[in-house]
Amino acid sequence: MSIANLNSSGRLPERARKAAPSHLHSVTTTGQVPEVVSAGLLCETLDGDRVEYANFDHGASAPALATVKQAVDVATRTYSSVHRGNGYASKVTSAHYEAARAEVARFVGARDDDTVIFTRNTTDSFNLLAKALPRQAVVFVFSTEHHATLLPWPERRTVRLPVPGSLRDAEILLEDALEAVPARHRLVVLTGASNVTGELWPVERFAEIAHEAGARVAVDAAQLAPHKAIDLEALGADYLAFSGHKLYAPYGAGVLVGRSDWLDAAQPYLAGGGATSSVTERSTTWQRGAARHEAGSPNVLGAVALAAACSAFTAHRAEIEAHEDAIGHRLLTELDEIPGVTTYTLFQGEVDRLPVVTLTIDGLDSSLVSAALSLEHGIGVRDGKFCAHPFVDALLEGGPATAVRISAGLGTTQEHVTRLVAAVRELAVDGTRHEWLHVEGQGWVPAAAPEEAAIPLPW
Repeated sequence: MSIANLNSSGRLPERARKAAPSHLHSVTTTGQVPEVVSAGLLCETLDGDRVEYANFDHGASAPALATVKQAVDVATRTYSSVHRGNGYASKVTSAHYEAARAEVARFVGARDDDTVIFTRNTTDSFNLLAKALPRQAVVFVFSTEHHATLLPWPERRTVRLPVPGSLRDAEILLEDALEAVPARHRLVVLTGASNVTGELWPVERFAEIAHEAGARVAVDAAQLAPHKAIDLEALGADYLAFSGHKLYAPYGAGVLVGRSDWLDAAQPYLAGGGATSSVTERSTTWQRGAARHEAGSPNVLGAVALAAACSAFTAHRAEIEAHEDAIGHRLLTELDEIPGVTTYTLFQGEVDRLPVVTLTIDGLDSSLVSAALSLEHGIGVRDGKFCAHPFVDALLEGGPATAVRISAGLGTTQEHVTRLVAAVRELAVDGTRHEWLHVEGQGWVPAAAPEEAAIPLPW
Protein backbone atom coordinates (compact mmCIF):
# COMPACT_ATOMS: atom_id res chain seq x y z
CA MET A 1 0.00 0.00 0.00
CA SER A 2 1.10 3.60 -0.49
CA ILE A 3 1.86 4.02 3.21
CA ALA A 4 4.79 1.62 2.83
CA ASN A 5 6.50 4.25 0.66
CA LEU A 6 6.61 6.71 3.56
CA ASN A 7 9.28 6.72 6.21
CA SER A 8 10.38 8.66 9.26
CA SER A 9 12.19 11.31 7.20
CA GLY A 10 9.08 13.43 7.41
CA ARG A 11 9.43 14.44 3.76
CA LEU A 12 6.56 13.37 1.62
CA PRO A 13 6.64 12.58 -2.09
CA GLU A 14 4.03 14.42 -4.13
CA ARG A 15 1.85 11.34 -4.59
CA ALA A 16 1.85 10.78 -0.83
CA ARG A 17 0.73 14.35 -0.19
CA LYS A 18 -2.16 14.05 -2.61
CA ALA A 19 -3.26 10.48 -1.91
CA ALA A 20 -5.59 10.21 1.07
CA PRO A 21 -5.10 7.15 3.27
CA SER A 22 -8.61 5.68 3.28
CA HIS A 23 -8.56 4.60 6.91
CA LEU A 24 -8.03 8.22 8.00
CA HIS A 25 -10.70 9.63 5.68
CA SER A 26 -13.82 7.91 7.00
CA VAL A 27 -15.48 11.26 7.78
CA THR A 28 -18.26 12.27 5.41
CA THR A 29 -19.89 15.66 5.15
CA THR A 30 -23.29 15.70 6.89
CA GLY A 31 -24.11 19.40 6.90
CA GLN A 32 -23.35 19.51 10.63
CA VAL A 33 -20.21 20.32 12.55
CA PRO A 34 -18.31 17.30 13.93
CA GLU A 35 -19.56 16.09 17.30
CA VAL A 36 -17.49 16.54 20.44
CA VAL A 37 -17.41 13.81 23.08
CA SER A 38 -18.42 16.29 25.80
CA ALA A 39 -21.76 17.17 24.17
CA GLY A 40 -24.54 17.13 26.77
CA LEU A 41 -22.17 17.22 29.76
CA LEU A 42 -24.10 18.28 32.87
CA CYS A 43 -22.87 20.27 35.87
CA GLU A 44 -24.48 21.51 39.07
CA THR A 45 -24.88 25.16 40.06
CA LEU A 46 -24.87 26.64 43.56
CA ASP A 47 -28.66 26.69 43.41
CA GLY A 48 -28.66 22.91 42.99
CA ASP A 49 -29.76 23.00 39.35
CA ARG A 50 -28.22 20.59 36.86
CA VAL A 51 -27.54 22.40 33.60
CA GLU A 52 -25.71 21.59 30.41
CA TYR A 53 -22.13 22.75 30.72
CA ALA A 54 -21.45 25.68 28.38
CA ASN A 55 -17.79 25.51 27.39
CA PHE A 56 -16.41 28.92 26.44
CA ASP A 57 -12.79 27.98 27.09
CA HIS A 58 -11.93 26.39 23.73
CA GLY A 59 -9.00 28.78 23.34
CA ALA A 60 -7.17 26.96 26.13
CA SER A 61 -8.06 23.35 25.24
CA ALA A 62 -10.81 21.77 23.20
CA PRO A 63 -12.62 18.48 23.91
CA ALA A 64 -11.99 15.52 21.64
CA LEU A 65 -14.07 15.00 18.52
CA ALA A 66 -16.06 11.78 18.58
CA THR A 67 -14.28 10.67 15.39
CA VAL A 68 -10.90 11.41 16.98
CA LYS A 69 -11.69 9.21 19.95
CA GLN A 70 -12.90 6.51 17.56
CA ALA A 71 -9.65 6.64 15.58
CA VAL A 72 -7.59 6.39 18.77
CA ASP A 73 -9.66 3.42 19.95
CA VAL A 74 -9.03 1.64 16.64
CA ALA A 75 -5.28 2.38 16.68
CA THR A 76 -5.02 1.31 20.32
CA ARG A 77 -6.05 -2.23 19.45
CA THR A 78 -2.98 -2.76 17.25
CA TYR A 79 -0.63 -0.40 19.08
CA SER A 80 2.98 -1.62 19.10
CA SER A 81 6.53 -0.45 18.45
CA VAL A 82 7.21 1.95 15.58
CA HIS A 83 9.70 1.63 12.69
CA ARG A 84 11.87 -1.03 14.29
CA GLY A 85 9.61 -4.07 14.52
CA ASN A 86 8.71 -6.72 11.94
CA GLY A 87 5.65 -8.07 13.72
CA TYR A 88 2.19 -7.45 12.32
CA ALA A 89 1.18 -4.97 15.03
CA SER A 90 4.43 -3.04 14.61
CA LYS A 91 3.89 -2.75 10.87
CA VAL A 92 0.32 -1.52 11.37
CA THR A 93 1.39 0.98 14.01
CA SER A 94 4.24 2.27 11.84
CA ALA A 95 1.81 2.65 8.94
CA HIS A 96 -0.62 4.58 11.16
CA TYR A 97 2.16 6.89 12.33
CA GLU A 98 3.46 7.77 8.88
CA ALA A 99 -0.05 8.07 7.44
CA ALA A 100 -0.76 10.55 10.23
CA ARG A 101 2.29 12.54 9.15
CA ALA A 102 1.00 12.62 5.57
CA GLU A 103 -2.47 13.69 6.75
CA VAL A 104 -1.05 16.60 8.73
CA ALA A 105 1.12 17.60 5.76
CA ARG A 106 -1.97 17.80 3.54
CA PHE A 107 -3.88 19.73 6.18
CA VAL A 108 -1.34 22.56 6.14
CA GLY A 109 -0.40 22.35 2.45
CA ALA A 110 3.16 21.24 3.17
CA ARG A 111 5.62 21.57 0.32
CA ASP A 112 7.44 18.55 -1.10
CA ASP A 113 10.67 19.34 0.72
CA ASP A 114 9.13 20.32 4.08
CA THR A 115 9.74 18.23 7.18
CA VAL A 116 6.80 17.27 9.41
CA ILE A 117 7.90 16.67 13.00
CA PHE A 118 5.56 15.44 15.71
CA THR A 119 6.07 17.23 19.02
CA ARG A 120 4.16 17.55 22.29
CA ASN A 121 2.49 20.90 21.55
CA THR A 122 3.07 24.34 20.04
CA THR A 123 5.43 25.35 22.86
CA ASP A 124 7.51 22.25 22.25
CA SER A 125 7.55 22.94 18.51
CA PHE A 126 8.92 26.45 18.90
CA ASN A 127 11.50 25.37 21.45
CA LEU A 128 12.66 22.77 18.89
CA LEU A 129 12.83 25.43 16.18
CA ALA A 130 14.73 27.77 18.52
CA LYS A 131 17.40 25.10 19.01
CA ALA A 132 17.57 24.56 15.23
CA LEU A 133 18.31 28.19 14.38
CA PRO A 134 21.56 28.72 12.47
CA ARG A 135 24.42 30.21 14.46
CA GLN A 136 23.93 33.94 15.16
CA ALA A 137 20.43 33.98 13.65
CA VAL A 138 18.32 36.95 14.80
CA VAL A 139 14.65 36.56 15.73
CA PHE A 140 11.99 39.27 15.43
CA VAL A 141 8.80 38.84 17.45
CA PHE A 142 5.93 41.14 18.46
CA SER A 143 5.07 41.55 22.15
CA THR A 144 1.51 40.51 21.27
CA GLU A 145 2.61 36.88 21.05
CA HIS A 146 1.70 34.00 23.33
CA HIS A 147 4.58 33.06 25.62
CA ALA A 148 5.10 29.91 23.52
CA THR A 149 6.33 32.09 20.65
CA LEU A 150 7.64 35.00 22.71
CA LEU A 151 10.09 33.23 25.04
CA PRO A 152 12.01 30.31 23.40
CA TRP A 153 14.48 32.40 21.39
CA PRO A 154 18.07 33.34 22.38
CA GLU A 155 17.63 36.50 24.47
CA ARG A 156 20.64 38.37 23.06
CA ARG A 157 19.60 37.69 19.49
CA THR A 158 15.90 38.47 19.80
CA VAL A 159 14.35 41.76 18.76
CA ARG A 160 11.06 42.18 20.61
CA LEU A 161 8.75 44.60 18.80
CA PRO A 162 6.28 46.64 20.87
CA VAL A 163 2.51 46.18 20.77
CA PRO A 164 1.42 48.05 17.62
CA GLY A 165 -1.36 50.61 17.54
CA SER A 166 -2.65 49.62 14.11
CA LEU A 167 -1.92 47.31 11.21
CA ARG A 168 0.12 49.96 9.46
CA ASP A 169 2.02 50.60 12.68
CA ALA A 170 2.84 46.88 12.89
CA GLU A 171 4.12 46.88 9.30
CA ILE A 172 6.33 49.90 9.95
CA LEU A 173 7.69 48.39 13.18
CA LEU A 174 8.69 45.21 11.34
CA GLU A 175 10.12 47.01 8.31
CA ASP A 176 12.22 49.33 10.47
CA ALA A 177 13.48 46.49 12.69
CA LEU A 178 14.53 44.36 9.73
CA GLU A 179 16.36 47.32 8.22
CA ALA A 180 18.07 48.20 11.49
CA VAL A 181 19.25 44.70 12.43
CA PRO A 182 20.91 42.93 9.49
CA ALA A 183 22.09 39.34 9.81
CA ARG A 184 22.80 36.42 7.53
CA HIS A 185 19.92 34.44 9.02
CA ARG A 186 16.78 36.07 10.39
CA LEU A 187 13.42 34.72 11.49
CA VAL A 188 10.19 36.66 11.92
CA VAL A 189 7.73 35.01 14.31
CA LEU A 190 4.03 35.77 13.84
CA THR A 191 0.72 34.58 15.22
CA GLY A 192 -1.99 33.48 12.83
CA ALA A 193 -4.73 34.47 15.28
CA SER A 194 -4.41 36.17 18.66
CA ASN A 195 -5.16 33.94 21.62
CA VAL A 196 -6.28 37.06 23.53
CA THR A 197 -8.58 38.91 21.13
CA GLY A 198 -9.17 36.29 18.42
CA GLU A 199 -8.07 38.76 15.74
CA LEU A 200 -6.60 37.25 12.57
CA TRP A 201 -3.21 38.67 11.71
CA PRO A 202 -2.70 39.21 7.95
CA VAL A 203 0.27 36.87 7.94
CA GLU A 204 0.61 37.03 4.15
CA ARG A 205 1.41 40.76 4.27
CA PHE A 206 3.95 40.43 7.08
CA ALA A 207 5.54 37.40 5.39
CA GLU A 208 5.96 39.47 2.25
CA ILE A 209 7.79 42.16 4.24
CA ALA A 210 10.00 39.53 5.87
CA HIS A 211 10.84 37.74 2.63
CA GLU A 212 11.65 41.01 0.86
CA ALA A 213 14.27 41.55 3.57
CA GLY A 214 15.60 38.01 3.18
CA ALA A 215 14.13 36.72 6.46
CA ARG A 216 12.17 33.55 7.08
CA VAL A 217 8.77 33.38 8.78
CA ALA A 218 7.46 31.09 11.52
CA VAL A 219 3.71 31.08 12.20
CA ASP A 220 1.99 30.15 15.44
CA ALA A 221 -1.19 28.45 14.17
CA ALA A 222 -2.36 27.14 17.56
CA GLN A 223 -5.46 29.36 17.48
CA LEU A 224 -5.76 29.52 13.69
CA ALA A 225 -5.84 25.79 12.88
CA PRO A 226 -9.10 25.00 14.75
CA HIS A 227 -10.98 27.74 12.90
CA LYS A 228 -9.56 28.48 9.43
CA ALA A 229 -8.03 26.58 6.53
CA ILE A 230 -4.23 26.72 6.38
CA ASP A 231 -1.93 26.75 3.37
CA LEU A 232 1.78 27.24 4.01
CA GLU A 233 2.47 28.55 0.52
CA ALA A 234 -0.42 31.03 0.58
CA LEU A 235 0.54 32.28 4.04
CA GLY A 236 4.16 32.66 3.04
CA ALA A 237 5.22 30.64 6.07
CA ASP A 238 8.54 28.84 6.20
CA TYR A 239 7.63 27.14 9.49
CA LEU A 240 4.30 26.52 11.18
CA ALA A 241 3.27 24.92 14.46
CA PHE A 242 0.03 23.97 16.21
CA SER A 243 -1.25 21.72 19.00
CA GLY A 244 -3.61 18.76 18.96
CA HIS A 245 -5.26 19.77 22.24
CA LYS A 246 -6.60 22.96 20.64
CA LEU A 247 -7.67 21.08 17.49
CA TYR A 248 -10.03 18.71 19.33
CA ALA A 249 -7.34 16.03 19.60
CA PRO A 250 -6.21 16.24 23.24
CA TYR A 251 -3.89 13.24 23.18
CA GLY A 252 -0.53 14.94 23.75
CA ALA A 253 0.71 15.65 20.23
CA GLY A 254 1.61 18.79 18.32
CA VAL A 255 3.49 19.43 15.11
CA LEU A 256 6.23 21.55 13.57
CA VAL A 257 6.23 21.75 9.76
CA GLY A 258 8.73 23.60 7.64
CA ARG A 259 11.93 24.00 5.67
CA SER A 260 14.25 21.06 6.16
CA ASP A 261 17.65 22.70 5.76
CA TRP A 262 17.78 24.33 9.21
CA LEU A 263 16.26 21.26 10.83
CA ASP A 264 18.68 18.85 9.18
CA ALA A 265 21.69 20.98 10.07
CA ALA A 266 20.75 21.29 13.76
CA GLN A 267 21.75 19.02 16.58
CA PRO A 268 18.91 16.61 17.44
CA TYR A 269 16.30 18.09 19.75
CA LEU A 270 16.58 14.92 21.86
CA ALA A 271 19.49 12.48 21.83
CA GLY A 272 18.41 8.88 21.83
CA GLY A 273 17.15 5.87 19.93
CA GLY A 274 15.49 6.50 16.61
CA ALA A 275 17.39 9.74 16.03
CA THR A 276 20.57 7.86 15.12
CA SER A 277 21.61 6.03 11.98
CA SER A 278 24.73 4.57 13.62
CA VAL A 279 26.50 4.65 16.99
CA THR A 280 30.03 3.41 17.65
CA GLU A 281 32.49 3.79 20.51
CA ARG A 282 33.93 6.86 18.81
CA SER A 283 31.12 8.52 16.90
CA THR A 284 27.39 8.98 16.42
CA THR A 285 25.73 9.63 13.08
CA TRP A 286 22.32 11.26 13.27
CA GLN A 287 19.33 10.74 11.03
CA ARG A 288 18.02 13.41 8.69
CA GLY A 289 14.41 14.51 8.44
CA ALA A 290 11.81 14.14 11.17
CA ALA A 291 13.51 11.15 12.79
CA ARG A 292 16.45 13.40 13.72
CA HIS A 293 14.19 15.23 16.20
CA GLU A 294 11.81 12.43 17.25
CA ALA A 295 14.06 10.34 19.46
CA GLY A 296 12.50 7.70 21.68
CA SER A 297 9.17 5.94 21.22
CA PRO A 298 6.85 8.51 19.65
CA ASN A 299 3.32 9.35 20.72
CA VAL A 300 1.64 7.31 17.98
CA LEU A 301 -1.86 7.64 19.43
CA GLY A 302 -1.41 11.39 19.71
CA ALA A 303 -0.32 11.54 16.07
CA VAL A 304 -3.31 9.44 15.02
CA ALA A 305 -5.62 11.73 16.99
CA LEU A 306 -4.12 14.80 15.37
CA ALA A 307 -4.47 13.31 11.90
CA ALA A 308 -8.08 12.28 12.55
CA ALA A 309 -8.88 15.84 13.63
CA CYS A 310 -7.20 17.25 10.51
CA SER A 311 -9.24 14.86 8.37
CA ALA A 312 -12.49 15.87 10.06
CA PHE A 313 -11.75 19.56 9.71
CA THR A 314 -10.93 19.17 6.02
CA ALA A 315 -14.19 17.30 5.41
CA HIS A 316 -16.34 19.77 7.38
CA ARG A 317 -14.59 23.07 6.75
CA ALA A 318 -17.65 24.87 5.35
CA GLU A 319 -19.93 23.73 8.18
CA ILE A 320 -17.37 24.64 10.84
CA GLU A 321 -16.82 28.15 9.51
CA ALA A 322 -20.56 28.78 9.11
CA HIS A 323 -21.22 27.60 12.67
CA GLU A 324 -18.44 29.73 14.14
CA ASP A 325 -19.34 32.80 12.09
CA ALA A 326 -22.89 32.68 13.47
CA ILE A 327 -21.74 32.09 17.05
CA GLY A 328 -18.99 34.70 16.79
CA HIS A 329 -21.29 37.37 15.39
CA ARG A 330 -23.67 37.02 18.33
CA LEU A 331 -20.87 37.03 20.89
CA LEU A 332 -19.12 40.08 19.48
CA THR A 333 -22.34 42.03 18.97
CA GLU A 334 -24.34 41.21 22.08
CA LEU A 335 -21.54 41.32 24.66
CA ASP A 336 -20.33 44.66 23.33
CA GLU A 337 -23.79 46.15 23.93
CA ILE A 338 -23.97 45.41 27.68
CA PRO A 339 -23.51 48.52 29.87
CA GLY A 340 -20.53 48.19 32.20
CA VAL A 341 -18.79 45.65 29.95
CA THR A 342 -15.61 46.61 28.09
CA THR A 343 -14.37 44.41 25.23
CA TYR A 344 -10.83 44.63 23.86
CA THR A 345 -9.28 44.55 20.39
CA LEU A 346 -5.89 45.45 18.98
CA PHE A 347 -6.69 46.46 15.42
CA GLN A 348 -10.11 48.05 16.03
CA GLY A 349 -12.05 46.28 13.29
CA GLU A 350 -9.26 46.29 10.68
CA VAL A 351 -9.15 42.48 10.58
CA ASP A 352 -11.51 39.51 10.89
CA ARG A 353 -11.92 37.72 14.22
CA LEU A 354 -12.52 34.27 15.59
CA PRO A 355 -15.43 33.63 18.02
CA VAL A 356 -13.34 35.04 20.89
CA VAL A 357 -14.09 37.99 23.16
CA THR A 358 -11.88 39.35 25.93
CA LEU A 359 -13.73 41.60 28.37
CA THR A 360 -13.88 43.16 31.81
CA ILE A 361 -16.91 44.10 33.92
CA ASP A 362 -16.81 47.36 35.84
CA GLY A 363 -16.26 46.80 39.54
CA LEU A 364 -15.79 43.03 39.35
CA ASP A 365 -12.51 41.14 39.56
CA SER A 366 -12.06 38.92 36.51
CA SER A 367 -11.44 35.80 38.60
CA LEU A 368 -14.69 36.46 40.48
CA VAL A 369 -16.50 36.79 37.15
CA SER A 370 -15.17 33.44 35.94
CA ALA A 371 -15.96 31.73 39.26
CA ALA A 372 -19.51 33.12 39.30
CA LEU A 373 -20.13 32.18 35.67
CA SER A 374 -19.04 28.64 36.51
CA LEU A 375 -20.83 27.95 39.79
CA GLU A 376 -23.87 30.18 39.32
CA HIS A 377 -24.52 29.57 35.62
CA GLY A 378 -22.66 26.42 34.51
CA ILE A 379 -20.45 28.37 32.10
CA GLY A 380 -16.69 27.81 31.69
CA VAL A 381 -14.46 30.75 30.71
CA ARG A 382 -10.84 31.74 31.28
CA ASP A 383 -9.55 34.64 33.39
CA GLY A 384 -6.10 36.13 33.80
CA LYS A 385 -3.51 37.18 31.22
CA PHE A 386 -3.75 34.10 28.98
CA CYS A 387 0.02 33.42 28.76
CA ALA A 388 0.37 36.71 26.88
CA HIS A 389 1.31 39.04 29.74
CA PRO A 390 2.95 41.91 27.80
CA PHE A 391 0.01 42.06 25.39
CA VAL A 392 -2.69 41.95 28.06
CA ASP A 393 -0.84 44.56 30.13
CA ALA A 394 -0.85 46.85 27.08
CA LEU A 395 -4.54 46.23 26.32
CA LEU A 396 -5.61 46.87 29.91
CA GLU A 397 -3.23 49.77 30.59
CA GLY A 398 -4.78 52.09 33.15
CA GLY A 399 -7.57 49.62 33.92
CA PRO A 400 -7.97 46.21 35.58
CA ALA A 401 -4.97 43.93 35.97
CA THR A 402 -6.60 40.91 34.33
CA ALA A 403 -9.52 40.08 32.03
CA VAL A 404 -12.00 37.36 31.11
CA ARG A 405 -11.68 35.49 27.81
CA ILE A 406 -14.70 33.89 26.17
CA SER A 407 -13.77 31.47 23.37
CA ALA A 408 -16.41 29.46 21.53
CA GLY A 409 -15.96 26.34 19.43
CA LEU A 410 -17.64 23.29 17.95
CA GLY A 411 -19.38 22.38 21.20
CA THR A 412 -20.93 25.84 21.55
CA THR A 413 -24.66 26.11 20.89
CA GLN A 414 -26.94 29.10 20.44
CA GLU A 415 -28.47 28.28 23.85
CA HIS A 416 -25.02 28.53 25.38
CA VAL A 417 -24.58 31.99 23.85
CA THR A 418 -28.00 33.10 25.11
CA ARG A 419 -27.16 31.91 28.62
CA LEU A 420 -23.70 33.48 28.59
CA VAL A 421 -24.92 36.89 27.42
CA ALA A 422 -27.72 36.85 30.02
CA ALA A 423 -25.25 35.86 32.76
CA VAL A 424 -22.75 38.59 31.84
CA ARG A 425 -25.56 41.16 31.75
CA GLU A 426 -26.78 40.00 35.15
CA LEU A 427 -23.28 40.28 36.62
CA ALA A 428 -22.78 43.75 35.12
CA VAL A 429 -26.14 45.06 36.33
CA ASP A 430 -26.91 43.18 39.55
CA GLY A 431 -23.62 41.52 40.52
CA THR A 432 -23.33 37.93 41.70
CA ARG A 433 -26.32 35.90 42.90
CA HIS A 434 -24.43 34.62 45.93
CA GLU A 435 -21.99 36.10 48.40
CA TRP A 436 -18.36 35.34 47.59
CA LEU A 437 -15.17 35.52 49.66
CA HIS A 438 -11.60 35.84 48.45
CA VAL A 439 -9.48 33.23 50.23
CA GLU A 440 -5.70 33.33 50.07
CA GLY A 441 -4.43 30.46 47.96
CA GLN A 442 -7.92 29.52 46.75
CA GLY A 443 -9.25 32.60 45.03
CA TRP A 444 -12.96 33.39 45.10
CA VAL A 445 -15.17 30.89 46.90
CA PRO A 446 -18.87 31.05 47.79
CA ALA A 447 -19.44 32.28 51.36
CA ALA A 448 -21.95 29.49 51.91
CA ALA A 449 -20.21 26.91 49.76
CA PRO A 450 -21.69 23.43 49.88
CA GLU A 451 -19.33 20.61 50.74
CA GLU A 452 -17.52 19.65 47.56
CA ALA A 453 -18.14 16.14 46.35
CA ALA A 454 -15.05 14.13 45.51
CA ILE A 455 -14.41 14.15 41.78
CA PRO A 456 -14.50 10.52 40.60
CA LEU A 457 -11.29 9.37 38.95
CA PRO A 458 -11.51 7.87 35.45
CA TRP A 459 -9.61 4.71 36.42
